[in-house]
Amino acid sequence: MTLLNPAASADTALATSATPQPEAGKTSPQFLLTIACPERPGIVHAVTSFLVEHGFNINEHQQFDDSVRGKVYLRTAFSGDGAVDAGHLTEEFQGIADRFGMTYEFHDQTRMRLLVMVSKFGHCLNDLIFRWRAGTLGGDIALVVSNHEDLRPMAEAAGLPFVHIPISSDSKPEAETELLRLVDEHEIDLVVLARYMQILSNELCTALEGRAINIHHSFLPGFKGARPYHQAYARGVKLVGATAHYVTADLDEGPIIEQEVIRVDHTYHPTALSTVGQDAEALALSRAVRWHCEHRVLLDGHSTIVFR
Repeated sequence: MTLLNPAASADTALATSATPQPEAGKTSPQFLLTIACPERPGIVHAVTSFLVEHGFNINEHQQFDDSVRGKVYLRTAFSGDGAVDAGHLTEEFQGIADRFGMTYEFHDQTRMRLLVMVSKFGHCLNDLIFRWRAGTLGGDIALVVSNHEDLRPMAEAAGLPFVHIPISSDSKPEAETELLRLVDEHEIDLVVLARYMQILSNELCTALEGRAINIHHSFLPGFKGARPYHQAYARGVKLVGATAHYVTADLDEGPIIEQEVIRVDHTYHPTALSTVGQDAEALALSRAVRWHCEHRVLLDGHSTIVFR
């Protein structure tokens, strides 16, 4: 397992050691293979034959045949005793991929490293930290970045480095440059916008394409802008929701990974709606992060295929 921070506290060490371990006598999957390709006969046979011929045991296989797009999506988990790495498998598989027009990727057991961005709302960060320390988040939080100081105590109590990057209209380019520097320095695989209340520039969205997830405070499309739960109350909503999606230059219109809804009624005042909404936000975001870290999300243009 990758170490998060040499100066991490005992709490952080406890968190990483709490990651669930495979039961005695059971082999944990060593690799994952994800594939997207045009629909045609022989795809599954080619994949399974390749794995069997290389001495692997298939632990889990999921596929989705999209008749509308005419494409097939697969996620296969497999294990074996041989000493081989994902790079070697990628080279060996290239011939099959060329034959079927596959977009594919092999993944090993390396856990993803996460950079969490926050502003002043702490409910999503708190939930992510809890799941990380319980070993159920799917990845490891490496550091927390914020444009405010409010959530420093929460991050540092969990043994996480906290970096304050203030932002103004004049300093935004420098702030985003610093963020990308941190992404490179800490070898970040996924940036998580956990109610980060700043709009990212088109350039930053492009730099983080496919590796940044945002949580939006509505079941999109919905109430945008300030005081969304007051808007919802004024309209007498019956459902409160949240949407976790990939970040794109089109504000709040990136490919959707997960949505959570909770039924409400006329007795919910704005504060109650906000409380319920925060629950929905935390649930949708944590699921999206875990599924991404477990390579369960396949991007296809503006859409996603999620193997749960």
